[in-house]
Amino acid sequence: MWDFSFRTSLGLVARTFPFVLLRLAVYLGIAFFYVLATGLGIGAGWGIGSAFDDGALTGAALGGFVGFFTVAGVLWWVRAYILYLVKAGHVAALDARLRGLELPAGQGQIGYATGMVKARFVEVNLLFGLDVLLRGAIAALVGLAGMLLFWVPDGGQLARFFHAVLRISLGLVDEVILAYIIRHGEAAPGESARDGLVLYAQNAGMLLKNGIWIALMEYALAILIFLLLLSPAIGLAYAMPGGLTGFGVAFAAVLAWSLKRALIEPVSIACLLQAYDRAIAGQVPDPQWTARLDGASAAFREMAGRGDARRGAPWQSGAATG
Repeated sequence: MWDFSFRTSLGLVARTFPFVLLRLAVYLGIAFFYVLATGLGIGAGWGIGSAFDDGALTGAALGGFVGFFTVAGVLWWVRAYILYLVKAGHVAALDARLRGLELPAGQGQIGYATGMVKARFVEVNLLFGLDVLLRGAIAALVGLAGMLLFWVPDGGQLARFFHAVLRISLGLVDEVILAYIIRHGEAAPGESARDGLVLYAQNAGMLLKNGIWIALMEYALAILIFLLLLSPAIGLAYAMPGGLTGFGVAFAAVLAWSLKRALIEPVSIACLLQAYDRAIAGQVPDPQWTARLDGASAAFREMAGRGDARRGAPWQSGAATG
């Protein structure tokens, strides 16, 4: 049915537990600031709106929106560093564990894994820029994979549903390619990214099947978490001025998103890493697929030559010590 082991994935995540704690701290911290800023905005808006006839509720709503989107704006500027320290480091640690390398225990694991990332991406901007290009190229993969749906009536709800499923199932491909880049330290990051994407495309049928199962699992668990959080979140919203139920739903959604990113997503990445390794074993990038992606995606073409090749990293030749 699928080409990965949940048991192995849970074991990989458990053995990178320092990163799980880091993800929890970061993503729950983000959720806390969303809730705090929104709550302060609601309170300020309620107070200002109370000075006008029937303006308290409108003021609270506007204040809540201002607080929410202020945090969103700040996060937009720091997203590159979150990517660099949390996402890339955990992917490196998961991939190292999958390959049987021993990593340090405790907080030393975070330093060692981020060292892997820094060896491949000397600057935050290089990693962030390449991640943006990866997402653009993955969007082209969605389009190419969508050609498999020729049997679905054009413009129908079923076609839109399948395209949405494709997008969700390809949502973690950038993490898998990031692991491929870190693993292949002998090539420039951009060239490794191109090769990794071509290998994915060559095995799209098998990997999309696995991606769909992983996506269904991930989003089912996220919905369950959201439903469990909904009642207390709405209760919190009712305790605020005006009893804004809508903000309670928003709080539950933000918290569910945080727990999904912190706890569920690492398991999904470990599952897809296993499937990807099994699919590409013994293969080399097919020039025909390279040409096809070059023609389909400007982002894929722009990856060529990105970054400097780096050789001789200690984790490529043996186990870590610590």
